[in-house]
Amino acid sequence: MTGEIGFLNRQSCGGKNPVHLTVDPTNRYLAVANYATGSLATLPIGNDGKLGEVIGLVELPGTPGPHKVEQAASHPHNIPYDADKGFLVVPDKGLDRIFVFKFDSNEGKLVPNDPPSITTRSCSGPRHVVFHRTAGYAYVVNELDSTVTAYDYDRATGSLKPKQIVTTMPAAFTGENRAAGIGITPAGTFLYASNRGHDHIAIFAIDQATGLLTSNGWESTQGKMPRFFTLDPSGKLLYAANEATDTIVGFRIDSASGKLTPFGTVAQTGSPVCIVFRTIPTV
Repeated sequence: MTGEIGFLNRQSCGGKNPVHLTVDPTNRYLAVANYATGSLATLPIGNDGKLGEVIGLVELPGTPGPHKVEQAASHPHNIPYDADKGFLVVPDKGLDRIFVFKFDSNEGKLVPNDPPSITTRSCSGPRHVVFHRTAGYAYVVNELDSTVTAYDYDRATGSLKPKQIVTTMPAAFTGENRAAGIGITPAGTFLYASNRGHDHIAIFAIDQATGLLTSNGWESTQGKMPRFFTLDPSGKLLYAANEATDTIVGFRIDSASGKLTPFGTVAQTGSPVCIVFRTIPTV
């Protein structure tokens, strides 16, 4: 085994600028968020891994936010499952809304939850969401106002209730910034968010009893425009993808404080914007 990838086929995703995708728990369907055209598509996955044509396409309804450039229309930016893989949760940067869907694995289509969505703070621009693995907490990074919103998340009904908004920025930073990525350690003890402009990772401790966040500092990504970062499967390492300076920088996570320390790994690669680890199931 080499880990190298090989081309199988291609299919239209039914919209423009697909920015995120996820596979359903049965490994039979792919869900795609089309940023530019405000839609979510589902495509079947064959036994050989090849994709079939789009079988479901959902357009996201709502009133665009007040930002004349970034919020002219719906812009879904993320389409992950929650921790129990019961619901798909979709932050929409353009509408200042978060949509929730169930997935019909018989039909291969997305079904709006009840309620189908909630509104966020005006001009916040919700971008990505993560979930606590064992408790009923969800966290959304908001691109346009550089904040993270903490939610109580009902794992049985898929409902979200906001309870805290914290800045991803230090008070002394006065420049321009856009928040981007968000991640949480497997134990649910620490949360991270990336800042493009400030070019640091914001570090937060999570109160396990309440789900509330407390700032625990910032760490430079040693590059510019960290659009994305991820934690390795062990939760001991964090890799920051600096889109504008073409590097991926590795950090160790302190298990007691959540703070980050670079450990010397710097991969040179053109405009990195996403990192995925392959996990091999144990038999």
